[in-house]
Amino acid sequence: MSFSISQASTPSHPLAPYGWDDAWADTFAPYAEQGLLPGRVVRVDRGQCDVVTPDGVVRADTAFVVPRDPMRIVCTGDWVVVDPDGDPQFVRTLLPRRTAFVRSTSSQRSEGQVLATNIDHIVICVSLAVELDLGRLERFLALAMSSTAGAALLGDGPRPVDHEARPLVLLTKADLVPDVTTLSHLVEDVERIAPGAQVLPVSSATGEGVDVFGAIVGGGTSVLLGISGAGKSTLANTLLGEDVMHVQQAREVDGKGRHTTTTRNLLVLPGGGVLIDTPGLRGVGLWDAEAGVGQVFSEIEDLARQCRFHDCAHTSEPGCAVTAAIEDGSLPERRLDSYRKLLRENHRIAAKTDARLRSETLREWKRRGAEGRAAMELKRGRTR
Repeated sequence: MSFSISQASTPSHPLAPYGWDDAWADTFAPYAEQGLLPGRVVRVDRGQCDVVTPDGVVRADTAFVVPRDPMRIVCTGDWVVVDPDGDPQFVRTLLPRRTAFVRSTSSQRSEGQVLATNIDHIVICVSLAVELDLGRLERFLALAMSSTAGAALLGDGPRPVDHEARPLVLLTKADLVPDVTTLSHLVEDVERIAPGAQVLPVSSATGEGVDVFGAIVGGGTSVLLGISGAGKSTLANTLLGEDVMHVQQAREVDGKGRHTTTTRNLLVLPGGGVLIDTPGLRGVGLWDAEAGVGQVFSEIEDLARQCRFHDCAHTSEPGCAVTAAIEDGSLPERRLDSYRKLLRENHRIAAKTDARLRSETLREWKRRGAEGRAAMELKRGRTR
């Protein structure tokens, strides 16, 4: 199959099932004039990636794309540029990301790790096989609601138009809660801490909620996130209508799985839309998530604006609307504790990142200075 510029924005474009649209065609136009191909990354492993292009799937090396910057490493969901005549194939560059789900790494360098890009729905899977961990869910939601900011300046070319990834909370394995009243209360508990996010109980075993979920993700790209054992791969197989993703039974004692998914895989759904399945996340560190924390805890920030003092710490200050809400029971103390914890963590990561960037900039200045002095000494030696 050959690709021409005139095909770039037609509905029959071979990449349309993967999310190609007129906006991507406009962004890619300068590369099309050079005879290059667009493609979407469907899998990344060991420094290489599988890229679906108009001419089929190619295996490409990612080393060409700034490998030392973890925020620019090629990721599942990226739209990229490849050379059809390259041997071996290389990803030439990334197209600007519309959205990105980013967490901090577990390293001491306070770097971000991009888990999925160009996503329209961030689907947080929470298993009802175990007790709800509201604190962990608040953490996921804060990162999900920061996904648009996480995409800024990642990729080459002009920044894309503002794009928002909508969070969705799936309460999986709903068949394990047969009592309708209990299930309704669990949904209400999650809705109270997830403002602006739809909460949907689903069961791959009985099919409950699957049709509704399929309709939601039927347009655009969705990413499944959650801890191991949350039922992500089982749910993906249910939507696909076949066992594409390998699944193992979660442990009965704690409901945890065994990381049967080891890479992030982009899958085209038969009913439309694209799904990115991810490995279970052991830890979810915040990254540039202050805006997201503010959205998740919007009721606390609304109360804070009513405090007598603008710099109120919400501890023992007179006229504090937040502590008043704690005292009258309208604001759970657990909620305030979680808000403070996430803000502290985000500020700490931001401070470490700033210090790292300053250190790297200083090293670069010193390197350039040394090169300049060496060049000057060489020039002086030639003129003597």
